[in-house]
Amino acid sequence: MISEFRPARRRGLSLGLYFTLVAALSFFSLTKEAQAITGPHTVVLDAGHGGFDRGGIPGQRVAEKPMTLDVAQRVARKLRAGGYHVVMTRDSDVFVPLSVRVAIANGLRDAEFVSIHFNSATRAGANGIETYYYRSDSARLAANIHRQVVGGTGTENRGIRRRGFYVLRRTSIPSVLVECGFLTNPYESSLALQSSYRERLADRITSGIIGQSPPYNRPVVAGLTHVASPIGGGYNDFVSPAPERPSFSHHARSSGRSGRHHSTSSSKKKKSGKSKKKKKSDDN
Repeated sequence: MISEFRPARRRGLSLGLYFTLVAALSFFSLTKEAQAITGPHTVVLDAGHGGFDRGGIPGQRVAEKPMTLDVAQRVARKLRAGGYHVVMTRDSDVFVPLSVRVAIANGLRDAEFVSIHFNSATRAGANGIETYYYRSDSARLAANIHRQVVGGTGTENRGIRRRGFYVLRRTSIPSVLVECGFLTNPYESSLALQSSYRERLADRITSGIIGQSPPYNRPVVAGLTHVASPIGGGYNDFVSPAPERPSFSHHARSSGRSGRHHSTSSSKKKKSGKSKKKKKSDDN
């Protein structure tokens, strides 16, 4: 009995050690995976609009939603090739509410959120690159991306602006929104339609995310009011945000149910008991 018991005991110990090692390796693998997802090299890429929300303003010839998705997918490929973990708020032509985009970002720790858009205006001559941030811990990321995009594409520098857009105000991680030119501008829309230009935009956005030294930057366009840089270092791209553009008043509400990256609110009130006046305000 003793001679038969000892081998069985050894087999039991061997099996126990085997399962312990398997459990330890599984735990290590899951831990590494969790670190990859929530570590400092995680980037949430938010391609603006999608689905029934084509982006832009009424009557705009070039839709915004396919442009933002294409650039975001290019950035994702470049970041993944560099070892970054990338989460896309949308990876196809679907509508994703702003609240869901924010929830995706807030579900990750130690990550960064980059929302990619193209601009639009009722004035066809409006052109250039704008970058937005809201939280103070997002200013450096905004500056890095902005300088890369402006310096690498040669377009007008419309400055870095602080504004309480929904996806910037409601996220709990560093978050920026970059406007990659005006699709209502004939020249910039023709560039956006070129695959080579969207590839260049993706290169520049990627370089800004990973913190590469920016190329020579063009000064901001005349007429903009400079504000003190919140990050120091001689950055002179920070400007005061312009008033809310009337052409955007039909877009997203503060609930985040629409696909527009920013939100406005409007209310009607009587004036002198006779006329009604629409009030517009930033959703700060």
